[in-house]
Amino acid sequence: MATRYKIHPKNPQKRKIEAIQTALRQGAVMLYPTDTVYALGCDLQAKAAVQRVRQLKQLANDKPLTFLCSSLSNIADYARVSDPAYRLIRRLIPGPYTFLLPATKQVPRLVMNPKRRTTGIRVPDDAICQALLAALNNPIISTSALSLLQAPSRSASQVPNKFDLFDQLEAQVDVIIDDDLPLRYDPSTIVALAENDAPTVIRQGLGWETAVEQGAVLSTEQSEPLLAY
Repeated sequence: MATRYKIHPKNPQKRKIEAIQTALRQGAVMLYPTDTVYALGCDLQAKAAVQRVRQLKQLANDKPLTFLCSSLSNIADYARVSDPAYRLIRRLIPGPYTFLLPATKQVPRLVMNPKRRTTGIRVPDDAICQALLAALNNPIISTSALSLLQAPSRSASQVPNKFDLFDQLEAQVDVIIDDDLPLRYDPSTIVALAENDAPTVIRQGLGWETAVEQGAVLSTEQSEPLLAY
């Protein structure tokens, strides 16, 4: 059974963050809040934990996983960032954006598309996420848990809530973080930042209008999602 931690959404308790950090170092998988939706996560460098996340989401190994970084300089450790991409990212972070970028050798193979060598990176505007990143000093996997949320059996018409999600995943994860806020359903906006192409919004989520105002263009193509989310 998972260990549950109730953490203040604006002022995360240091002792609880340190306990979760220790668990992540030991290979734990967690269910945690972000500035968009609840996510499944683990230490980017914990190979067995990353594989568990893939199994929970039933993801093929060629579907790249998004991960959280603490800052733009941290992104540059894991992705090649062109000057136009740098300027756009700087204007949008922290925030509800996933940037699809060419991966560097620092990105574990298990989290990127082996053919495209791309990966999705976020810098969340969320105090709990930032506290975890600072404590762990490693990026954290972030893939939406909402696809695993089923309607409560007691009423097919009832809208699932956060505690339904907790109950359904309690036996499958090691840590659950409760931020004492309502469940959010709006995903991040995905912006593709290929080195020689214009920044392109390939999924309209939270904040997509701002991304366009800052210079990204809307994709005109409907294609298979490039990221697991």
